[in-house]
Amino acid sequence: MTIGRQPLTFHQVDAFTDQVFAGNPAAVYVLDAWPDDQTLAAIAAEHNLSETAFVVPGAGGRHELRWFTPAVEVELCGHATLASAHVLLNEMDRYEAPLTFVTRFAGELGMSASDDRLWLDLPARVAQPVDHDIADVAAALGGEATAWYAATNYLAVFDSAADVAALEPDMRALARYSAQTNLGFIATAPADDGQHDFVSRYFAPGHGVDEDPVTGSAHCTLAPYWAERLGKRELAARQISARGGELLCRVDGDRVHIGGQAVTFATGTTFLDPGTRT
Repeated sequence: MTIGRQPLTFHQVDAFTDQVFAGNPAAVYVLDAWPDDQTLAAIAAEHNLSETAFVVPGAGGRHELRWFTPAVEVELCGHATLASAHVLLNEMDRYEAPLTFVTRFAGELGMSASDDRLWLDLPARVAQPVDHDIADVAAALGGEATAWYAATNYLAVFDSAADVAALEPDMRALARYSAQTNLGFIATAPADDGQHDFVSRYFAPGHGVDEDPVTGSAHCTLAPYWAERLGKRELAARQISARGGELLCRVDGDRVHIGGQAVTFATGTTFLDPGTRT
């Protein structure tokens, strides 16, 4: 029975895809005011998706945004930002592009719409070569990378897309290393399909997500790396998780513009017990 319980509407959106059952799913809540952090974390844990996004709209196209995995609040999430923009622009009737998302840890994130895509304006996170012993982490990832870098995630570079696809990481070991550094793990290689410039996978077991289906924030590091290596500013990327996803990347100085599509999978209502603080 839900009488007397507070209803909150959510949408579940598949991001970086144009069809359901692909891309990366995120739950999106558009709220009138912020619940307490414990409630936000509990809602995200209940959804048990890579990320749940919470938006409190503001004036002038500026909207507060936070993201939670089932385990922690994260500093930046690309796919749930894309999903949030999709909900505001396609599931509600009072918002239009461009949008600005005001975040706690990543600053202001812009969003525009063009070329049948939503475009995120995110900070570049340029990786530097790892200058310490990486042997244990490399063993846990499960493959022989040709180079290791680090920014807000480790970046392991492989020779081929097949090498990346074949990885079977030791998630418990990666979680231990992530707990020590707060870094996730990106694996990448040149694409060989004639359609994309590079492929990747992303693992974050220390943050409650063993393998993320499609990771916009990882491309804040991937795009600058491949732009320099390939000598081009515009790149087509595919994340080769089981669900898979498509991203277009444009590197512009210290910003990375990431374009993708999104589709609504479901909408529903969460009921909070009386006394929950909002």
